[in-house]
Amino acid sequence: MTETTTPLSDQRLSIAARFHETVLSPMKRAFIGKDEIIDLFGIGLVGRENVFLLGPPGTAKSALVQDLARRLDGQVFDYLLTRFTEPNELFGPFDIRKLREGELVTNTEGMLPEASLVFLDELLNANSAILNSLLLALNERVFRRGRETRALPTLMVVGASNRLPEEEALNALFDRFLLRVPCDNVPPEQLADVLDAGWQLDVEAAKRDTPDSQRVSVDDVQRMQSLLHDVDVMAVRNAYTDLVHRLRHAGIDVSDRRAVKFQRLMAASAILCGRQTVQPSDLWVLRYTWETEEQQQVLTTLVQEAIERNLTGDEPSRHPRSHGNDAPDPEALARDLDRVAARLSEENLSDADRSYLRDQLSVLAGRCAWVTAEQQRLFLQQRVEEIWKTAGESS
Repeated sequence: MTETTTPLSDQRLSIAARFHETVLSPMKRAFIGKDEIIDLFGIGLVGRENVFLLGPPGTAKSALVQDLARRLDGQVFDYLLTRFTEPNELFGPFDIRKLREGELVTNTEGMLPEASLVFLDELLNANSAILNSLLLALNERVFRRGRETRALPTLMVVGASNRLPEEEALNALFDRFLLRVPCDNVPPEQLADVLDAGWQLDVEAAKRDTPDSQRVSVDDVQRMQSLLHDVDVMAVRNAYTDLVHRLRHAGIDVSDRRAVKFQRLMAASAILCGRQTVQPSDLWVLRYTWETEEQQQVLTTLVQEAIERNLTGDEPSRHPRSHGNDAPDPEALARDLDRVAARLSEENLSDADRSYLRDQLSVLAGRCAWVTAEQQRLFLQQRVEEIWKTAGESS
């Protein structure tokens, strides 16, 4: 019997599918209203780029990164920066034993240079003492101290702050975070779901251990990264070039360096959709290259126009984010419908709660009608019909 082997590219794409199943999807179920951030974590990991979270305290920035870390089989480094943070606190102290022998060698055990995933909270508190070392680590994945130089195993750095840079020196640090995304409190209508999910998250966190079957190894992430340069980006080259010109004309600074790097993120979007060819819908990642909060809506509009203008019929495996921030996400709708169905099946449900859940179902039914993919739309509409029957009403 002849043994058949799976092509290497197919193996790496299967890892991407498992990454969705074991990391991104469970995180979306655990963190209500944070799908956008979680999708960008996936893009950042596969594209080996950094993500910046802008938002006030208490909006789950740290919890998101910690949950991601539990699902990755690698070391994590988490630190809250202050204006007085010293290089030793991030990169480690000099090795005293080596120092006695006249060598300046850093003891990096448990510190940033050994971490696969790095979270720097209050990033923009960074001072001049650590700035140069941080810039090199963020951009080139290199740690340099005196004569000591080493490559870093860092897959992604997540930075967080409740403000944007106000000093010129910090603009260079902010620039090293290619993807920027707001992290705010959820809308009022989702608060009840957040409370339920947050309580469940606390229960699961108490157990701490995440089974190996629910984790993705660093090696697997690196295999996905190795597929980046096998992805064909030429199919969107003209559309991408035109979009960059339009963004610049609108006053959004997209440097040549950032334009080159965003090709990797478009390729990462394709990989996470199970493709090796970039499609116009993968241009969605450019929504997150804003410098100021005022640019966010302009970016969203220009990028969405570019996507719709360059679409050629129904694209296979289109990323959900490509439909626009206001377009319904089929996966999120399915989860919301499941939650409503579960509540309606509860015993001793009050009339007021039942009426509230029916109102929610009506809203969700309206959103389902706007799902682009016909098969997903029909599935969701059928699910709505089933839930209406449970609620004791016909649609």
